[in-house]
Amino acid sequence: MTLAAATNEHLASVSNTLIYSSMAVYTLAFFAYIAEWLFGSRSKVARTAAALTEQAGTARKAPAVTVQQAGGTAVLERPKVVVRAASGQRDVPDGPGAHGGDVQGDLYGRIAVSLTALAFLVELAGVATRAASVQRAPWGNMYEFNITFSTVAVAVYLALLALRKNVRWLGLFLITTVLLDLGLAVTVLYTASDQLVPALHSYWLYIHVSTAIFCGAVFYVGAVATILYLFKDSYENKLQTGGEPGAFATSVLERLPASASLDKFAYRVNAAVFPLWTFTIIAGAIWAGDAWGRYWNWDPKETWSFITWVAYAGYLHARATAGWKGRKAAYLAMIAFGCWLFNYYGVNIFVSGKHSYAGV
Repeated sequence: MTLAAATNEHLASVSNTLIYSSMAVYTLAFFAYIAEWLFGSRSKVARTAAALTEQAGTARKAPAVTVQQAGGTAVLERPKVVVRAASGQRDVPDGPGAHGGDVQGDLYGRIAVSLTALAFLVELAGVATRAASVQRAPWGNMYEFNITFSTVAVAVYLALLALRKNVRWLGLFLITTVLLDLGLAVTVLYTASDQLVPALHSYWLYIHVSTAIFCGAVFYVGAVATILYLFKDSYENKLQTGGEPGAFATSVLERLPASASLDKFAYRVNAAVFPLWTFTIIAGAIWAGDAWGRYWNWDPKETWSFITWVAYAGYLHARATAGWKGRKAAYLAMIAFGCWLFNYYGVNIFVSGKHSYAGV
């Protein structure tokens, strides 16, 4: 049987149509998220500034310390106190969200989430028909990896919403990068539907690659939260030192959760998926032993997977250490995600090795 005969070109064409259709719906969701930010109330987004002002006022108005001395009473001024949460960040409330506590903004946000869910289902159908066109897992090249990765990333976001987690603030940033990811997939990375190279014919494809995709999607959500944390932390720092951020920064950043909440969220999602990333590397080593006769060959893909593991292990260790909370740990998290991105794109596209299955 030839490769061409083993490929259902009709289903492959349907898959392409569904992927383009999902991009159209994601675009509508993108504009709905924009509307949520634009039309949400701006009159309810001064919580961070108010909290920091109140903290400063409390510190200034703190009662004096009275010390009894022989022959009289000495009155000492209490030193200025900077209030911080247990995680090392300012103890300020979360913002009201992109909708700004406004009914109209909330309506646009709900529409955006509904469109996101619809686009996810359409994209999932595109991934499924791509798999059906060749009767295998749709992870044989970078195009298929990209469309599956973005599908899983959106699934993680929707799952968090379904669990009643307050993460709708992720929506705009997530959908923006999902559109970029799919745009890259259908242009630069597109590969016609075809059969696998012999080395990939293994049940380990379903185990190893699926866990790698899921881990990457969760790491990505953690990276978005970390980037937002860095912006929000700078914003709170500026307010606390008496600075005046611009109107745009105030309108956007005031609506996000407090920096402490963003920091905690990023840490939790990265910590939750790290054991699965460990399993991914172990599963890959077992597959390598079956396919190439050696469990570890120091192939570029193996090496960068291990580097990524070390980077995230360092981040988690540093984050759990008192001296490495906040921005220092956040920088480590971004370095770790940068390693994952290079392992995802750079190694597959620019580096030759046993894992050179990008198809581009």
